Amino acid sequence: MVKSLNTKVDLVVNGSSFQGLNSYGKIMIGDKAFEYYNDRNVADFIQIPWEEVDYVIASVLFKGRYIPRYAIRTKRSGTFTFASKEPKKVLRAVNQYIPKERMVHSLSFFQVLTRAVKNRFGKKKMQDSHEM
Repeated sequence: MVKSLNTKVDLVVNGSSFQGLNSYGKIMIGDKAFEYYNDRNVADFIQIPWEEVDYVIASVLFKGRYIPRYAIRTKRSGTFTFASKEPKKVLRAVNQYIPKERMVHSLSFFQVLTRAVKNRFGKKKMQDSHEM
């Protein structure tokens, strides 16, 4: 059995992890780390200490009324994506340990589309100016 990094637990909720195949388990937020434990496989767990967290990215829809998923970008290990039944409670609990400027909204569908179009046509103009 895996030993928890937390000495005090603030919140435990049912959630799912989107690493490879989806897995269902418990999300635990405590004083030392964000932890995810799979219900079926004891060896499948994710422990992210608060010092390792770079950003918390929330996918926000309908002006904050619906948050389908959130991601934790770490300094060394990459990005971990999670979903839970009560994402607002989870993000409020995370906000106690992560500063507000490190919690950001993900880009909307139209922002991603606009950025892709600008990058596609912006790079072509830059290439044409270098050829002259």
